[in-house]
Amino acid sequence: MTARRAPGSVAGTALDGSRKALLGVGLFSGVTNLLMLTGPLFMLQVYDRVLVSRSLPTLWVLGLIATALYIAFGMIDYARSRVLARLGDQLEAKFSARAFRREIADAFDGQATEGRPTADLATIRRFLGGPAPLALFDLPWVPLYLVVLGLLHWSLGLMGVLGVAVVVSLAVLNDRLTRLPMARAAGEGAQASALLEASRRASEAVTALGMRPHVAGLWVGSLARARATERTGGDAAARIAAVSRGFRLFLQSATLAVGAVLVIEQAATGGIMIASSIMLGRALAPIDQIVAQWKAMAGARIALARLEGRLALDAGAGPKMDLPTPTGRLSLANIIAAPPGLRRPVLEGIGFQVEPGEGLGILGPSASGKSTLARLIVGLWRPLSGSVRLDGATLDQWDADTLGRHIGYLPQDVELIGGTVREAISRHQPGARDEDIVRAAQAAAAHPMILKLPDGYMTRLGPGGAALSGGQRQRIALARALYGAPCLIVLDEPNASLDQEGDAALTAALLAARKRGAAVIVITHRASGLAACDRALVLKDGRIAALGPKEAVLRDLMKPPVDAAARPALATERGA
Repeated sequence: MTARRAPGSVAGTALDGSRKALLGVGLFSGVTNLLMLTGPLFMLQVYDRVLVSRSLPTLWVLGLIATALYIAFGMIDYARSRVLARLGDQLEAKFSARAFRREIADAFDGQATEGRPTADLATIRRFLGGPAPLALFDLPWVPLYLVVLGLLHWSLGLMGVLGVAVVVSLAVLNDRLTRLPMARAAGEGAQASALLEASRRASEAVTALGMRPHVAGLWVGSLARARATERTGGDAAARIAAVSRGFRLFLQSATLAVGAVLVIEQAATGGIMIASSIMLGRALAPIDQIVAQWKAMAGARIALARLEGRLALDAGAGPKMDLPTPTGRLSLANIIAAPPGLRRPVLEGIGFQVEPGEGLGILGPSASGKSTLARLIVGLWRPLSGSVRLDGATLDQWDADTLGRHIGYLPQDVELIGGTVREAISRHQPGARDEDIVRAAQAAAAHPMILKLPDGYMTRLGPGGAALSGGQRQRIALARALYGAPCLIVLDEPNASLDQEGDAALTAALLAARKRGAAVIVITHRASGLAACDRALVLKDGRIAALGPKEAVLRDLMKPPVDAAARPALATERGA
């Protein structure tokens, strides 16, 4: 428990920020281990003093003293366990926001392959509130019992030392046999959980297309592999734990036998014989408990290493400057980009500018890189090379949360977090003003539709906005994008679920945003989505195929392609 960790890490924070509390737990552990001598010493006095003198008053006094000591033991042991549980709660509270942000980032940057930071943090909290840390605090006091055993008789002390050596060897063997299987089981279990979560998100398609048996087979197979690997480590740990418990019971009986020999040879008393057996059992108890809790300890160790690895990705970010409120001047220069984790670019040589009040429509076929470009513009992804700047500052100069308040973003796949419609539009911002929420809804032409909902703005949404139709979710997500009058609005396929009336409302909303000075970018594969734009950009195979005034770009797109074989004849005809 005294191992040092890097400052700022989870373990380092637990040690440095709670040093006084941990020292208190260590002090309590010392007192409880001293109080645990009450049982064997009480036995020693009863056998060697009370039974010999037949003095009931002595028995009463010894009983009262032992009772008081046991009460003190119970209170102190309860206190130290609760202190550790509170430390776990404090650690979770301190790192929960960072773990949540990292988990949200992992959801779209493709970097995490296993484990969830919030789940790992919960595993660590549960471990600190369990019995294993108490056993670790008791471990340094094992020599105390060995010393007392040696004072009773050297042979009893020698048995204690040998017994501790064997149990410690079993614990080391347990670690070597289970470390790798437990780590593999954790990874495979995370993969099974990820498959289940992906299937849950795609539940409509899975059910409608009759995919449930096949997807269930995939998940059951993944889960079975995880459980098989876990059993490999669990079986090894169970065997070691069984051997350890059996050896401890054997050693206690052997101690009784040695004590009996000492009594026969008049080298010890009957009280020493009984007390030594109890004391040896107490000496081995922390090690035996550690072996029994090895699975929990291994899980906590894996969770800690994984959590610190994930949080370390944010460690170098450092504080950001408070930059002036941007006007919405966006510029991209020489962009080469790929989704996180991939090195093959999907965008190459991208460069353009959008001024405040301008509207740029981005067209292109599927897989041309439109959504990747949207994620670059709003700062979700970073380019491999080149720069994305807002009012002259690269996006990484901004604090991500501060930048988000100046951006209105409507992703291609609309998700509404639970809560009410009011909370969804206000981006779940505490203290959001009603007038600002209504203004955003009116700007998105969603206000009349929201008033028709069962409880209006206070209508509670299901997961992902399940209580709404696709068009209603799109309208509310647009209102969320427009909330706070952002200076840069980026919409990815905003009219995918809208009818003709919704299309008209979207166009009016974007024209109003441009009129107040916002830069608007609409990404679509349909020319009809460009009604609110004055410029157009065409992406093809990750490169800019056309850029200019909307009418000119659309006119070029509408021209029928000229067959290469017909070009010479056409040229001859023109010459004639």
